[in-house]
Amino acid sequence: MEGQCACCCPSSDNDFLQNYLSDWSIKFGNAPHVLPGKQPFWDRPGVLEDKALAEANLHTAHHQASFLAASSQHSGDWLFALPIASCGLKLDDEAVRVAVGLRLGLDLCIPHNCHCGSPVDARGLHSFVCKRAPSRSARHHALNDLVARSIASVPVTKEPARLFWSDGKRPDGVSLVPWQSGKSLCGDVTVTCPLAESYVDRASHQAGSAAESAATRKEDKYVDLGARYIFEPIAIETLGVFNASARQLLAELGRRIAINTGEARETSYLF
Repeated sequence: MEGQCACCCPSSDNDFLQNYLSDWSIKFGNAPHVLPGKQPFWDRPGVLEDKALAEANLHTAHHQASFLAASSQHSGDWLFALPIASCGLKLDDEAVRVAVGLRLGLDLCIPHNCHCGSPVDARGLHSFVCKRAPSRSARHHALNDLVARSIASVPVTKEPARLFWSDGKRPDGVSLVPWQSGKSLCGDVTVTCPLAESYVDRASHQAGSAAESAATRKEDKYVDLGARYIFEPIAIETLGVFNASARQLLAELGRRIAINTGEARETSYLF
């Protein structure tokens, strides 16, 4: 519809349009002979210019890591979720404040001591790594449930026992029927904080590095499953970045769900 309106609009001789094209061409190069009817074509060069300007003024590893994560694919998809309380999608004001503050690298609280005894700075990042934080288990179970529900067409068992007779390791879930190449899908979810001291230097140069490191550790932990199962680590950073193989898995899940439902946006709902 946008394209039809733009093509049918008799404004090629409009002074405002000509002035806009002249200004745009001076900043970003000559405009195409046939003017595109999609607004993103005209907006993208300016957005990239503003992004480069903002990135050039980041002077700490913490801010650089936050900026790269916020610019990564799917890390901000939660902002597009409709706030439907009955579906668990409605965030209260405090949750929105913390989430937006993390994306922008802002101070979130007054410095204090955690009940575990560790100091908490104004950014409040200790809450993501504290082993006594109650949210650690809650977010892990929530993510595990999301993955299990997304494979609704395939029976799934959570935390299956006796996959390892030697040490009792239990991944988060395994499909009861073959997923691909005659093998069942086995997955394990983990959440990591790219702003932790052990990750922030690498995260300030490459978004998703913390997730990839966590995924590698999971693969090493369950390396013995490779002969019998398709093992998939699902590593998610607290700033919303997924490891590459997890993005591919969710994209495949979305594709399969879309075939059954006819809804082309199923993949976006998973992120």
